Amino acid sequence: MLYRLARSALFCLDPETAHELALKAMATLGPATALLGAGADRGEERTVMGIRFPNPVGLAAGMDKNGEYLDALSALGFGHLEIGTVTPRPQPGNPKPRLFRLVEHEAIINRMGFNNVGVEALLRNVGRASYRGVLGINIGKNFDTPLERAVDDYLACLDAVYARASYVAVNISSPNTKNLRDLQSKERLDELLAALVARRDALAAREGATKPLAVKIAPDLDDEQLAAIAELALRHRIDGLIATNTTIGRAGVEGHRHAAETGGLSGRPVFSLSTGVLRRLSDLLGGRIPLIGVGGILSGADARATAEAGASLVQLYTGFIYRGPDLIAEARRALRA
Repeated sequence: MLYRLARSALFCLDPETAHELALKAMATLGPATALLGAGADRGEERTVMGIRFPNPVGLAAGMDKNGEYLDALSALGFGHLEIGTVTPRPQPGNPKPRLFRLVEHEAIINRMGFNNVGVEALLRNVGRASYRGVLGINIGKNFDTPLERAVDDYLACLDAVYARASYVAVNISSPNTKNLRDLQSKERLDELLAALVARRDALAAREGATKPLAVKIAPDLDDEQLAAIAELALRHRIDGLIATNTTIGRAGVEGHRHAAETGGLSGRPVFSLSTGVLRRLSDLLGGRIPLIGVGGILSGADARATAEAGASLVQLYTGFIYRGPDLIAEARRALRA
C-alpha cells in the first residue's frame, strides 16, 4: 500500500529523476526499510555457482550502477545484489532523455549506455557499505574502446573487482553500447571467455579463492547462436549464464508513443522471450551450468515459471519498479513452495 502511494508520486516525475529520488529516499530511511523485507528462512537457501544464497531472489544489475545503495537495497529482502554495469573509466552514458515508462504494459525502454562513475569509485562505495551478503559485480567496456580491444576493458574490470565480488557478471548483451552485442558472436566470445577464465584462474591462485564468472546474454538470439554460447560456456568452464538482458524488439508494445524510442525494452513484454531462452539453454546444458533468470518477472507466478524454465535463481528490476518490495516477498514465497 505504501509503495503504491509512493509510486503514484514518483511516476509523476521524469523516470531518471524518480529513480535517483527513490534510491536516495531508501538510503535516508535506513534501517526503517528493513520493515519492508521478509525475514530469513533457512528453507530458502540455495547453493549456486558454489555460493550459498540466503534466498533465490536477487536484484538485477542496473538499479544500483555505482554500488551507492547496497545497505538500503539489502534491507528489502533480496538474496543477492548485482551492481553495475561498471566500466574501467567513468562515462556519462547516452544523452537524456534515455529512460521511458510504458505504464500500461508494465515496461520500460532504456538507452542509458553504461553511465557510471568508473570501477575505482564503485569499489570505494562498496568499501563504505556495511553489506556483507552475496554481491555480484557486472562489468562492461567503455563506449569508446574499440571492439578489437574490448577484452582489455573486461580484464581491467575483472582485476579491479575480483577481491570484492562474490561473483563477476560479464555484460556482453546491452543494446545501448554500440556493437557490444557483437561480442556474443562465436569468434569474439571464444576469445573473450578464454582471456577472462585464464585471468580469473591467475587471480584465484593469487587470492586463494575462485570467484565464479557468469555471462549475461540477450533475449534476441536464435537457436544456432544459443547453441554456440552454450558450447563455449561449457568449453571455457563458465560458472553461470544470466538470461536475459533487454530486448531490441517491440512485440507487445506496438503503437505505444514510446515504442519507437531506441533502446532496450524490459518488463512484462520480455517475459516470454526470456523464459524461451532459458528453456532452450536448459535443454542444451542439461544442468551442467546454472542459469539465472531475469526479464519480465512481475509476480510470484512469473518467478515460479522462470524457475520451471530452468533458472536456479531469479533477478528483479523492472518488476521491482512497478510492484515494489511486495514483489520480492511474493517471489520468495512462490519459489519456497
